[in-house]
Amino acid sequence: MGTGTFVNQPLQRSISRRFRAVRTGIDFVLVGVVIALVLFGLLMVYSAGPLFAALLKQNADFFLIRQSMWALLGFVGAGVLMFLDYHFYKRFTLLIMGGTIALLLAVIVIGDMTFGATRSLNEGSIRPSEFAKLATILYVAVWLNAKKDVLNDITFGLIPLILILGVVGALIMLQPDFSAAFTIVVLGAMLFFLAGGEWRQIALVLVITLFLGWVIVNLYPTGKDRVLGFWSGLQEPIKAEYQVRRSLEAIIRGGVFGVGIGNSTTKLTGLPVAHNDSIFAVIAEETGLVGAFLLIGAYVVFLWRGLAIAKNAPDELGSLLAGGITIWIVLEAMLNIGVSVNLLPQAGNALPFISYGGSSLLSTLAGVGILLNIGRLGNQQKQKGEQTLGAVVNLRWRDGRRRVSRPVHPASPEE
Repeated sequence: MGTGTFVNQPLQRSISRRFRAVRTGIDFVLVGVVIALVLFGLLMVYSAGPLFAALLKQNADFFLIRQSMWALLGFVGAGVLMFLDYHFYKRFTLLIMGGTIALLLAVIVIGDMTFGATRSLNEGSIRPSEFAKLATILYVAVWLNAKKDVLNDITFGLIPLILILGVVGALIMLQPDFSAAFTIVVLGAMLFFLAGGEWRQIALVLVITLFLGWVIVNLYPTGKDRVLGFWSGLQEPIKAEYQVRRSLEAIIRGGVFGVGIGNSTTKLTGLPVAHNDSIFAVIAEETGLVGAFLLIGAYVVFLWRGLAIAKNAPDELGSLLAGGITIWIVLEAMLNIGVSVNLLPQAGNALPFISYGGSSLLSTLAGVGILLNIGRLGNQQKQKGEQTLGAVVNLRWRDGRRRVSRPVHPASPEE
């Protein structure tokens, strides 16, 4: 018995060391927040989806089952990406961006028409504009990191960046998908700022963006109607767009503590796409202001951990990727919630981790996997530095020396 125990001790120590190496550096706060958001999202999709499923002649749990499958696949993908060194993407960013542009072109040629827009492939199950957001972050971060020495030269920095974002944004606008195109441009400008771009160039990007936004609003009837509806809603909520009015109705009905999970009536009486764009209204009605603020608090925690990872990243590329992914996901949440309470014009974007949609969930969880890898490598690097310093201090202490050397004074003449 003693011999067996003695033989297994080295194996046990080896397994223990490997387990510690695997978990070292993982941001468990971020992991916990993301898991909680996804599980809560599954609950709310189950609550908000039955009516829409019935319209599609599907079972009441149709959306829950599909979303659960996407969540499982997304968690597996995030787990793999968490252990894949983010420097690996540097060799494939051009291929990733080329594939994304090809998918966006495919949407224009053979895409499915849904609610007056062509945004998806394969009967609405694949939406390339969602993947384009993460692909843009990867490509632009790697590109900016490579061009950091000439970043503030407008010929080599700003103009190529505008061309990159312009191609992706234009293809998305042709669907049209205003919110995704806006997100792409904002993310590009934010990454340019984080990479050290000059304020005057950032201001130029903002001016160009505002001008293009004005042109788009006037050229596209949908964009103009949304802006006018938003302005009317600000002046008098009863004149807001139908979806916003129903969202406000749900939020008011929910009160402080809500009517209870599954007890929303607004989702049953015409709230548009309750399981997707309007899911925040269902949350506010069923869980009240308490639940809504807890949800917002979860995104604040996500922002805190994401920016902390960006700050402690091993290098500038890691900082750009972590900052871009964090800002992207939090920006999406702000847009969705802002639209629901009429603080922003109608956008049509999903609430990250919560809304139904495989493309959105897969892309955001993939982003989380990359973010966790950056945090993991940053923490490991930090711990190695602390261990090296501690080893030096301990060595000096064992040698009987002082922790801090005292200055040596020359001997006086009397000595």
